[in-house]
Amino acid sequence: MVLAQQVATELPAALVENYQRYLQQFMEACSDEQQSRFSLLLEDETFCTELRLVWAGSEFVAGVCRKMPETFLSAAESNIFAKAKTETEFEQDLRGLLQNNNPQTGGEFIQSEDDLGRILRQYRNAEMLRIIWRDLTRKAELTETVRDLSALADACIRCSLEVLHPIASQAWGEPIGRDSGQPQRLVVIAMGKLGAGELNLSSDIDLIFAYPELGETQGGKRCLSNHEFFLRLGQKLIKALDQMTADGFVFRVDMRLRPYGQSGALVYHFDALEEYYQTQGREWERYAMIKARVVAGEAAASEHLAAVLRSFTYRKYIDFSVIESLREMKMLINREVARKGKAEDVKLGAGGIREVEFIAQAFQLIRGGRDSRFQNPRLRDILQLLDDEQLLPQSQGELLWQAYQFLRNVEHVLQAWRDQQTQALPNDTEGRSRVAVMMGFPGWDEFAVVLAEHRRTVRMIFDDVAASEDDASADPSSVNEQAATVWHLAAESATESPANGDVETEIELDLRTLGYVDENLVFALLRALQTSRAVLAMQEEARNRLDSLIPQLIADCGSYGEPEDNSDETLRRVLGIVEAVIRRSVYLVLLIENPAARQQVIRLCAASPWVASELARYPALLDELIDPRTLYTPPERDVIADDLRQQMLRIPSDDLEAQMDALRYFRRAHVLRVAACEIVGALPLMKVSDYLTWLAEVILDYVLGMAWQQMTLRHGNPCSSTEDAPNFLVVGYGKLGGLELGHGSDLDLVFIHDADSALSTDGERPVDNETFFARLGQRIIHILSTQTAAGTLYEIDMRLRPSGNSGLLVASLGAFENYQNESAWTWEHQALVRARPVAGSSALAVRFEQLRKSVLSRQRELATLKTDVMAMREKMRAHLDSGENADKAESAPGEFDLKQGAGGIVDIEFMVQFQVLAQSHSQPELTRWTDNIRILGDCAELGLMSSHDVDSLCAAYKAYRAAGHRRQLQQQSSRVPAQMFAQERAVVTTVWEHLFGC
Repeated sequence: MVLAQQVATELPAALVENYQRYLQQFMEACSDEQQSRFSLLLEDETFCTELRLVWAGSEFVAGVCRKMPETFLSAAESNIFAKAKTETEFEQDLRGLLQNNNPQTGGEFIQSEDDLGRILRQYRNAEMLRIIWRDLTRKAELTETVRDLSALADACIRCSLEVLHPIASQAWGEPIGRDSGQPQRLVVIAMGKLGAGELNLSSDIDLIFAYPELGETQGGKRCLSNHEFFLRLGQKLIKALDQMTADGFVFRVDMRLRPYGQSGALVYHFDALEEYYQTQGREWERYAMIKARVVAGEAAASEHLAAVLRSFTYRKYIDFSVIESLREMKMLINREVARKGKAEDVKLGAGGIREVEFIAQAFQLIRGGRDSRFQNPRLRDILQLLDDEQLLPQSQGELLWQAYQFLRNVEHVLQAWRDQQTQALPNDTEGRSRVAVMMGFPGWDEFAVVLAEHRRTVRMIFDDVAASEDDASADPSSVNEQAATVWHLAAESATESPANGDVETEIELDLRTLGYVDENLVFALLRALQTSRAVLAMQEEARNRLDSLIPQLIADCGSYGEPEDNSDETLRRVLGIVEAVIRRSVYLVLLIENPAARQQVIRLCAASPWVASELARYPALLDELIDPRTLYTPPERDVIADDLRQQMLRIPSDDLEAQMDALRYFRRAHVLRVAACEIVGALPLMKVSDYLTWLAEVILDYVLGMAWQQMTLRHGNPCSSTEDAPNFLVVGYGKLGGLELGHGSDLDLVFIHDADSALSTDGERPVDNETFFARLGQRIIHILSTQTAAGTLYEIDMRLRPSGNSGLLVASLGAFENYQNESAWTWEHQALVRARPVAGSSALAVRFEQLRKSVLSRQRELATLKTDVMAMREKMRAHLDSGENADKAESAPGEFDLKQGAGGIVDIEFMVQFQVLAQSHSQPELTRWTDNIRILGDCAELGLMSSHDVDSLCAAYKAYRAAGHRRQLQQQSSRVPAQMFAQERAVVTTVWEHLFGC
């Protein structure tokens, strides 16, 4: 292959323009003295050629040079770019920086997490400059590049822990093992490419955290369990490496390979890890563990853990069952590629990097238990071993290695451009030209020919390995023969035009035997599907998949008896999903090959038309049904936040559309999970609302961060006349504020800031602070409520802000305080009862809480307050009964509106709000909660209401809300037959009359 530097003198015009632009920017960033030094370097023809190539190929490197000109010039002057580096040098260099390069400190590390983050990022940028330079100029082969990247990551992890562990120990004490009595250290297991020592230029690092023993900390200001200590230490490590700052990031950290994935704990002790892998470890985790490598922790503990992981990964016998799992993985790869449009992805696409890795890993799992030579995470060694042992014919291991090197070099060229984790080939002319030149080709066409040949080779070998003797003989279907017959006859009927729509007796008997009630309806559904335009347009392969799936669904839906006699409707809902995914037949494969997922679809559709509708509108949600262990195990708030962070890792920060779609999918996936939990009774009502509320809070926090970043990139940061930077706060009202969100709830929000309106932002396009925060609020609403192909995130209601729709979108805290004290109506103080900070500045949240308590605790004239509250309640009823709201009226005979009806939810909420406003001046405890149940509990404890009344109201409130949730999942209105809650209504009405004297 022609070396890239040999064609650099003939760079295409667009790449020359990039180079010249970066050159001008670099000179502007340099001092006069630095410009002189740079001019001397340019006298070296070799340096000039390499510089043009590297800057043309890496906008990221050009940016690092511009931001760190002294680092770049010093590296070039000392000819660092020409020198290879040993693995130990990375840790030595970083250790010196973290000890301030001062031997007099006796090896003591810095003691500031902020300093740690800054030094790590600056060191990483400097090393990435050297590594990318050597990679693009081919001074380094692939093996050196991936080794250096892995050694850099290892050094950052180990040195970070050497700084962070003492900081944590000083605060919480030293963790001591319960059995050994010895100090404990965090053990970090690297997975994936880092575990194999084969990291790429912009890779995540996949980690698992562990510690040897249970126990407690000793000697600190506060005693913690070892689990809590290492949980907090692990979070500090993730922050040190992953957090984006002005200096960038070090490595994106992905923790999803840990036991139970996102729903699992962040850290496990050794016994818990061993128990998990012995009893619950899955086949794909064995694949993952092939590359596991302990990168931090004490030697003895690390070796013990490594032995545990090896015993899980490698069977003691020749394990040919792995071939079947490889075939399943092949199917999953193809499904992911089709769903996400990754055909041109050099990692995931056909004949890509992942297929080479899977080939090697399959043989490792088959033979690794009996032959320790296969227990090697390095791909090159395994491919050579396959040839040596003639496990692949005709030296195919060497062919795979040649293809792998080429594909990985392409991956590095793609990632070097902007330091982004991408493996997608560009489709624009400039991007293609850049890839071809960096790979040493005169143009894209020549490059594409070689790339295609490598990918064909990989795919051919992968298909051969994944094939098994069972392929030809495997029974394609084990579904009930009657169901297959019904579907076949429906196909025949679809080609005819019978005089009547009645099914024939034989089919009628078959459908009854299968569990259906209305045979004509069921047969009509099947015939309609057969004659639908989407089915008639199917290609042969997809049609075969449909013909395999539908009989399984007919049999499964017919035998599903919950609720009773619901088989007909269940099949109708499921067929609606099938029709929605027909053009993406990979989903048909998912339902054919995964009986557990198919059963989840049927179970949830039988119970909820809302779930069926969501799956039909957003078929990607079907992926969430594969593993019932995660589907029915809702995570805590921190895990939801970490899940979102992980989901957004691979999306470029400048791709707003992709971010918005990912957020929408994330929310729908979690809402589906909580709906599933509610349907099967895995979550009580209050926990459902907690989950939905946590989900909204996590999304709001992330969206605020997105919007802030977009605004500051455009306008800079808002300025302040004090040392404290201006803050922004999102306040949740209503159900969000009261931790009572339901499945279809919108978000009542108020935005508050504390900036000086006389000052402006500090960017190139400054705006005054008021304008900045107003636009920030607009940006947040846009991200949340804009309709995209993936729907909306949330409906947003801003009417509770000061002066309602006529008021400013974002208010200063001072203006909000003045409005509450001087202009707010009683109903606005009622709303404030359920207001709480949900995202943004913690400092401003404290000030808001103080203001809220102050307003609520104001002494009020009791008679006037009663009049105002009752008048507002009557006004609400009159509005709902008006003609324009007739569909929401509660006046239909024989019906009761759970929310607005007399004795319903709103009456309970108004009584709670009345008590807070009436009594908080003497009972300030009433202001501490925002949810109705806990406020009612305080009313009982403080003697403001009898325990009997409070218990009755709480029971009625929970019963109403539970019924409301069920009806939302059934896509039914909030009106129910009046007799359903006659007793609860009577109790609520009695308490209302007693409280308000009417």
